[in-house]
Amino acid sequence: MAKAEIGIIGGSGLYSMPGLENVREERVTTPFGEPSDAFILGEIEGRSVAFLARHGRGHKLLPSELNFRANIFAMKMLGVERILSVSAVGSLKEEHKPTDFVMPDQFIDRTFARVGTFFGDGIVAHVGFGDPVCGTVLNTFAEACETVGVVGKRGGTYVCMEGPQFSTRAESNLYRSWGADVIGMTNLQEAKLAREAEICYATMAMVTDYDCWREGHDDVTIDQVVAVLHQNAENAAKVVKAAINAIPKERTCACGSALKYAVLTDRKAIPEATKEKLSLLLGKYL
Repeated sequence: MAKAEIGIIGGSGLYSMPGLENVREERVTTPFGEPSDAFILGEIEGRSVAFLARHGRGHKLLPSELNFRANIFAMKMLGVERILSVSAVGSLKEEHKPTDFVMPDQFIDRTFARVGTFFGDGIVAHVGFGDPVCGTVLNTFAEACETVGVVGKRGGTYVCMEGPQFSTRAESNLYRSWGADVIGMTNLQEAKLAREAEICYATMAMVTDYDCWREGHDDVTIDQVVAVLHQNAENAAKVVKAAINAIPKERTCACGSALKYAVLTDRKAIPEATKEKLSLLLGKYL
């Protein structure tokens, strides 16, 4: 089914990808269920691309309702080797202003109602996650920000909270005391699953607000967020296009072999049904 080289996951505000050529739509069914929406396939800068609206077109899925496994597995089924993720976040530091972009290289997990692995059902695997994003994709995002002329900051820590409510003031100040940079509701599970699927992944976090910690700054409201989202989305589309143009065609990072030594289960003990379900991920190792 390989039809795309690069995947784009568009978050709040980025529900389509301007500049796509030879556009077609494809629905993908996975062993883990249905993705958030149909994939929009096409070409940008001569590279084959698969775009997915994270929350579905019309923004109808809560962060906790997202089928992260289906979204990432479908990308793998389409042949995607790199995922460029775009998402809206709140800032936890004065220096990250609304309309700035941050490319985090670390995560803190504050979710509790989500599945973040393809494994289980008779197979145990542990992938390395000390460096949870692909350095090549992150650097390409940062360089693309420079090319386009928007503020893009390389590195930082993303707190992934459950939501859908925004933080309490106590929570927001706690995360600030940890030195975290931004807060969002979606990217950690994507990063975990992309690593298990041996897909390169990095996210460009679009700052919309200062959460609720900043004195003199009103508590975050959805109308305020939406106003900044529109400006961010236009810039994000330009950055993504520049990143696609610049990203190397060949992968030299370790993401493509993340599962090589990850499986602990005795091969003879793995149920055949589980082997079949995960053959796309593990076939070359089993």
